Amino acid sequence: MKGTQAFQDTIAQYLMARAEQDPMFAVRLANPSKTMAQCCAYIIGEVKKSGCCGFTDDEIFGWAMHFWDEPEIEVSDNIPNCQVVVNHVVELTEEEKEKARQDAINKLRDEEMAKMRRPKTTEKKAQDVQPSLFDC
Repeated sequence: MKGTQAFQDTIAQYLMARAEQDPMFAVRLANPSKTMAQCCAYIIGEVKKSGCCGFTDDEIFGWAMHFWDEPEIEVSDNIPNCQVVVNHVVELTEEEKEKARQDAINKLRDEEMAKMRRPKTTEKKAQDVQPSLFDC
């Protein structure tokens, strides 16, 4: 499997949650002849075949469900080396939020101090001197 581990973990979490809700799907998910790596390789192969680069979560999870629902499904061995972007929800602790806030305040203060320290330059416009017809 040449995708990212985060992608494989996300697909696995989704399928496990579905298996808890649907006992019939849990039986199909327990199929010993299929692996999560094969499932992700199948999804990446379908993405490559489509020629598109962006998909909704439902489309990707639909391919994952299809992989486990079909008893005989072909997974290509020619999977491209790729990076898969996975949506992550990041939960920050109160300490992390406060540190990020202080970092932002410090950065803003430093930028404003740098602006104040810069010498003010006034550009003097060169006056266009038009030659006179009487100047020799």
